[in-house]
Amino acid sequence: INAEYMGRKHSKKLVVRDFVKMLIRRATVEDLLAMQACNLCCLPENYQMKYYFYHMLSWPQLLEVCEDYSGKVVGYVLAKMEEDAEEQHGHITSLAVLRSHRKLGIATGLMKASAEEMSGLFEGQYVSLHVRKSNEAAIHLYQETLGFRVNDVEAKYYADNEDAYDMRYYFSKKQTGGKVNADGEVDWPPERKDKHKSENSEKFKTVKEAENGDGGTEKAAVGKKKKRRK
Repeated sequence: INAEYMGRKHSKKLVVRDFVKMLIRRATVEDLLAMQACNLCCLPENYQMKYYFYHMLSWPQLLEVCEDYSGKVVGYVLAKMEEDAEEQHGHITSLAVLRSHRKLGIATGLMKASAEEMSGLFEGQYVSLHVRKSNEAAIHLYQETLGFRVNDVEAKYYADNEDAYDMRYYFSKKQTGGKVNADGEVDWPPERKDKHKSENSEKFKTVKEAENGDGGTEKAAVGKKKKRRK
C-alpha cells in the first residue's frame, strides 16, 4: 500500500487479515453511488439515492466505507441518530459487505467505527438495529461478536412480512434484553420474561376477539348449540 493510499482523507483504520489489506474510512459524497451499488448487490432492502444523501447531509460522521487496495468500495455502514427519542441513540440503517470480502472482520470494523462516533461525538446512549429472524449470519455478528441483545420482536417488519429482531447495544451500562437461541427463539432474562408473557397473552386475547367479532360471541354460540340439544 503506497503512501498516497494511506494518506487519503478521513482514513480511520487499516484492516489486515490473511495478507488482505483494506481501509475503513469515513464516507464522502463521492462514495454514495458505490454504497448504493453494494447495497443492491447484497441486500433485499434497497433505497433511493436521496435517502443516502439525507444520511450524508444529516450525520456525515456516521457513514463509513471499506475499500480494498485498488480503492473499490467493498462494504459500508449507513447510520443515523434518533435525536427525538426518549433516550438519544444511534441507529444502523444498513450494513453490507460484498460476498467476496466477507469473513475478514470488515463488518465488525465498520460497526465499531460508526458506533464510536455515536457514543463520543453525539453522546448517544446506545445503538439499535433491525435484523431479519432468518439472517443467522448477521444475528451471530451482532450478538456474539458485537454484544447486541434483543429488545423486542417486531412482527411483519419487512416488506415481505418477515419478523425482525429489534436489537440494542448500550455503550456505558450492562446489556439488557434477550438472546437468540439456535432454534430462533429468544431467551429473555428473568426480569423480562413476565413482561413478554403478559404481552403475548394480550396479543392472543386481541386476536381471538378479532376472530369472533367480540369477546362474547364464541360463548354465545356455544350456549345456542347447547339449547338446541335440549
